[in-house]
Amino acid sequence: MRTPLHVVVTLLITGFLMVSGCTRVGLAYRHLDIIIPWSVNDYLGMNSTQKRWLDDRLKEHLSWHCTTQVPGYLTWLDRLQHMVETNQVTEPELKAREAEGRLAIEQISRQVTPSAVELLSQLDDKQVQTLQEAFAKDLREHKEEFVDPPLDTQISDRTKRMEKRLSPWIGTLTAAQHQRATDWSVALGEQNQLWVDNRTHWQGLFIAAVQQRKSPGFSQRITPLLQARESFWTPQYRQAYEQTEQAAIRLLVDLMAQSTPDQRQRLIEKIADVREDFANLSCLKATPQG
Repeated sequence: MRTPLHVVVTLLITGFLMVSGCTRVGLAYRHLDIIIPWSVNDYLGMNSTQKRWLDDRLKEHLSWHCTTQVPGYLTWLDRLQHMVETNQVTEPELKAREAEGRLAIEQISRQVTPSAVELLSQLDDKQVQTLQEAFAKDLREHKEEFVDPPLDTQISDRTKRMEKRLSPWIGTLTAAQHQRATDWSVALGEQNQLWVDNRTHWQGLFIAAVQQRKSPGFSQRITPLLQARESFWTPQYRQAYEQTEQAAIRLLVDLMAQSTPDQRQRLIEKIADVREDFANLSCLKATPQG
């Protein structure tokens, strides 16, 4: 499934995460200042003043991110590569890398939230309506894609999405790996419905907060929705998420245990390529290294 959209914050975060999933990090990173304003405009319908303001803020955030956060990504990638090279792709190691990744996202979120809050507070009624309509469209599309199909179709599609994510990194899955991915998808059952229900719940809370953007205390109300989304999860989704996260880790451990030498070598080379692209960012090279 696609990464949940938390309006400006998540657009910014998603932009940074795009870098991790792209084999050409430098190309993706250099164009984030173009991609993100266009994405935000799809949800808010920004005017020219807002666009110029966001462009200036985005440049500041990108500079901060490259000089203070990217060096840590290099270390993270080194750890990941070492895990594969030494055949230590275990549950404890993957959980450690996942926790480090979550912390990196939280740091970005804290950094960009003030800009998001300021932009949201500037919205007029028409822009809020545009945002509300965009959310409604988002939910319709996700329901049609992930919930409306029969359960067996949902399971099959979920398996295909996982294999599509994995194939750039380890190539085509073997028959045993495909069966393991299928078993993983079957075990998740109707998780799609809980995910969409939770998405609907959060978007409702977010729109309600934005509608009170001119009232005192707006920043205090909207900030938790941007920075601590998990605290607003429905109980059903919270339980399902914990199970899903654990299932995903076990899946990756098993797939690596079943991997061929060629798959492992491909993964090592892919990680090294991403690391090289990060290391070659011009903004990082301009930063004095202690």
